Amino acid sequence: MARQEKVAVVFPGQGSQRAGMGKDFYDQIPVCKQVYEEASEALGWDVAAMCFGEDERLNLTEYTQPCIVTTEVAMMRGLKSLYGFSPLYFGGHSLGEFTAMVAAEVLPLGDTVRIVHTRGRLMQESTPVGIGAMSAVIGEKVDVLTIRQTLTGLPIDVANVNSAKQVVISGDAKFMTEAESRLTEVLSKDQPVRFVPLNVSAPFHSRFMSPIEESFAETLHEFEGGMASEKAVGVTSNYTGRFHADDKNEIVRNLVLQLSNTVNWVDNMTELSSQAEKIYEVGPGRPLRAFFQTMEVDCSSVTALSAAERLFQ
Repeated sequence: MARQEKVAVVFPGQGSQRAGMGKDFYDQIPVCKQVYEEASEALGWDVAAMCFGEDERLNLTEYTQPCIVTTEVAMMRGLKSLYGFSPLYFGGHSLGEFTAMVAAEVLPLGDTVRIVHTRGRLMQESTPVGIGAMSAVIGEKVDVLTIRQTLTGLPIDVANVNSAKQVVISGDAKFMTEAESRLTEVLSKDQPVRFVPLNVSAPFHSRFMSPIEESFAETLHEFEGGMASEKAVGVTSNYTGRFHADDKNEIVRNLVLQLSNTVNWVDNMTELSSQAEKIYEVGPGRPLRAFFQTMEVDCSSVTALSAAERLFQ
């Protein structure tokens, strides 16, 4: 492993969940089991049972979010326990930004799983199921500005700038076909373009999340007392694309605005790779590694204990 001070870790967000995620860490590393117990105590329900069983609620966002954060924190602490893994820089994609806050010790785990449980509930309540949709726009080079201009007048927004090859759009499901048709006409002049619908229950990171911002801000302010803002300077913000400042109000603002604005992941990757010599992705899935590869930045993914054994031993 690269010298500790030059290592960054990134955490994937929603969509990476799967039944059984983290169970190898839970079964073999005592500190990981403690993480699930701590999260369960904070939430009042059994997080391990939700993650390891066949509970269909795992795909409901109010449960998905705390389950993913718990799993990623457990994996992170397991790696620290086994291999002394202690990165200095942290990033996370959408929900993963909250895992990054726990990993960097900005927020305690118990507070964070309660925060994201509320976040998930609010996000789902923002729009009835089936009203919103999200779609990944994929090509050799997809220009964000062109996409924004092409979507003008439609209730569809740019949700994620994941790489030079992938941008996700989000909004009113009734207009998604028209949005894709417009984008095909404009973008396919230079390259083949394809669209992949995302399996989501609401239009995340779009204007349709704006009505829940005030409620989510209230939730974050409830837990502000436990926030170590000075440690946030090593965590990148999805909203700004830069490292957070040592300022509780600004951190809360950035996490709230992340809901209805673009996840500027390319900027996060640029910021992290400017500081770190080595980047690891830790979580139940590995979507972020491919995004780093488009920038010719190496990123090693840990999705299971066996992968960690190969990487760190």
